[in-house]
Amino acid sequence: MTSSVNGRALDEDMDNQIVQAVCVEDGMVSGSIGMSDFSDEILLSILRHVSTSDLVNNVSWTCRKLHTLCYDKTLLTTVTLSEEYTANDGAIRQVLKHLSNHVQSLSLSGCYWLSGSTIDRLIRCRSLTRLDLSGCRVTSLRLSRLLSSLSRLRSLAFDVSPGFDSAHLSGEARDSLSRLSELSQTVLTPSYGVVPCCSRLLSLQLQLDIPDVTREGTSVCCQLMIGQSSVPHYQQLEEFTARLAPGEVNQTLLLLYLAVFSVHVPERLRCFLVSVPGPNPAHWPAASSLARSLVQHGDLEALQLPRSWLDAASLRQVLLSNAPKHLNFSRCPALRQTVIQSLTGAGARDPTRLVSLNLSGIGHASNYPERGRARGEEELVAEAMSRLVIGCPDLSHLNLSHTHYHHDDTHTPGLEDNAHLCTSLAKLAHLRSLALPVCALSDSSHTPSPPPSSSSSSSSSSSSLLGLRKPSRVGLQTYRPGCDDSLPREGTSGLGTLLSGCPRLEVLELTGPGFVSALPRLEPCAGPRADQSACAYARRVGDEHIAALRGFRGLRTLTLAGLPGILKGSGLVQVAERCRDLRALSLANLGSLKTWNYSAALLDTLRNCTQLTQLRLEQPYLVCNGAFWEALSCCSRLRRLCLVSRNGTFHPAAVVTFMECCRDVTVCHMFLGGTLAACRTLQKTLLDRFSGERPALSVVIHPLLHEDLPLVIRDMPLPLLDQLTLFQSRVAQAPPSSQLGHQREKSQLANQSPSSPW
Repeated sequence: MTSSVNGRALDEDMDNQIVQAVCVEDGMVSGSIGMSDFSDEILLSILRHVSTSDLVNNVSWTCRKLHTLCYDKTLLTTVTLSEEYTANDGAIRQVLKHLSNHVQSLSLSGCYWLSGSTIDRLIRCRSLTRLDLSGCRVTSLRLSRLLSSLSRLRSLAFDVSPGFDSAHLSGEARDSLSRLSELSQTVLTPSYGVVPCCSRLLSLQLQLDIPDVTREGTSVCCQLMIGQSSVPHYQQLEEFTARLAPGEVNQTLLLLYLAVFSVHVPERLRCFLVSVPGPNPAHWPAASSLARSLVQHGDLEALQLPRSWLDAASLRQVLLSNAPKHLNFSRCPALRQTVIQSLTGAGARDPTRLVSLNLSGIGHASNYPERGRARGEEELVAEAMSRLVIGCPDLSHLNLSHTHYHHDDTHTPGLEDNAHLCTSLAKLAHLRSLALPVCALSDSSHTPSPPPSSSSSSSSSSSSLLGLRKPSRVGLQTYRPGCDDSLPREGTSGLGTLLSGCPRLEVLELTGPGFVSALPRLEPCAGPRADQSACAYARRVGDEHIAALRGFRGLRTLTLAGLPGILKGSGLVQVAERCRDLRALSLANLGSLKTWNYSAALLDTLRNCTQLTQLRLEQPYLVCNGAFWEALSCCSRLRRLCLVSRNGTFHPAAVVTFMECCRDVTVCHMFLGGTLAACRTLQKTLLDRFSGERPALSVVIHPLLHEDLPLVIRDMPLPLLDQLTLFQSRVAQAPPSSQLGHQREKSQLANQSPSSPW
């Protein structure tokens, strides 16, 4: 009884007085701000920025008014728990208990740490219409129990793991699947999953991530799928998306999913995105039928096909009959001329509707081998890019990586002022994300004059002082904090124009020629590794160019990979000081690959990245000593960390101290040098010490060159690989912000009757 009375007294006190504000310097009367002084609308706007777990388990117990507002339907109808890394099974169960009567859309995507018994609690959320369980532990029996209880479900996402058997699905579960309009499957074993049970699908999204061999070394065969009760039909399908990991099994499985297209292409299909990595995608006989259907119906919204699935003539007809918003022609150089001509002339119905465009690796073959063009990387033509920008003025996402751009000072007829590529891109006022080749930042091919030699320096000095003065270093200057203002500014005029024209840029990727990560994701190297210093234009892009990026004040994600011209790294410090909203930073192979010449500047950079939540560093020689971990501790909001270095070293005690300081770190992946025993010891220490307070903690510390590294990566949760560990471009890879799904949902809502469960 006493505790309840004290609780009521505390509630009343907090209800009447939340903040005490005393202002005597300005002559203001001392007073308090009561809860009644804030409207419900203002408080709800504030509470929308609080995680659902904190709303239910903490904030709702503060006072009566907040308790009522925390359970407002506007906050609990759509719930995302994907980023609740500090919430354990008990906390999530409490949330599900209180949300069971409210939530209609729930995402547990990437919650790999939740137990199966917690997933079973979703049975109580009977009002669910959308459920995302990607990355969670879902067996065929567990899925059957869930679907049997969730009769209103219309959208489902889950993983098809080894051992999944659709024969375990009950009749009630199959009825629920027959009513689905959206399905997303991450397929980890050869299987159709639940696709044959979904007869009313409007959207199907597949991620095929099956290794060619098992852990035991036996080959995986897709013939295991023979004998299933039925195959997909897709009569009402509007969107088909398939994203493949490298491997022959994944390509074979994709053709099985698409086999029905040889008989009948869905008439309402308006989004077809298929991403197949590697230089030789498997042939698909129904590609021509798909092209004819797209031309006939003319309502295409998004298109991506492997390089061998569509010829230039068919593509020209498709673009002439449609006005898509997203196009992805990555690694399709044979289609370069058709794409550019269609989007810049009268070859497309309405190119101004285009929002996202991926032309990665689709440049023009260079006639100048001395420019150092890496194998598989083509050169962009300034005139064509200028016309492309004029024809597609509303582009928000543009990917031009894996190409070259070499600006010439000679005048090109018909090109206004011989515009630099950056000058043309500056006209895209709506641009939000951009991926460029590093050489595109250089204004000319004139190489910088070499630094003075030690002999010339000594000749101007008195011979009596030669033995008393330390000679200057040749080629590599020492980084000194505070010397940034002395950086040269010549050679960055094109970049300056881009800064002024695209001030709202949030995502920027700069990739050097021939760069290949030691841990690539979906783009395996098409040929031998190229020398990243081979391109003279790329060598000219140095610290002053990186420093100029500080003009993108709203930058949130920055990727710099394969920049041979970086000497001191002082430009990184300026970016960190000015771009205060930077959340994700990825640096790979900057400067010399035989040493780590920007280490001092990197420490200053980390001390200024107070908002950073994700960091990936890849360099052959990383020295992760005490000073490095101390500087990294200044990134107090850091959540994910990945270090990749074949000759890197680490200090175990400093790593433990860093983990104690940065309480939000839940992903720590280190692939460095050292012995396997030392790596396993540190990994075990971190897991034993911090797993209790961080339920989602993922620690993987392993020698980069060890033979069993592929098996270690295979056992890691797939969401972590995609988010951080494996290097990949993210610009213009998919339609932005699921705009197609939102449009479909609005269309469905407009056509519903008042009695519809939607």
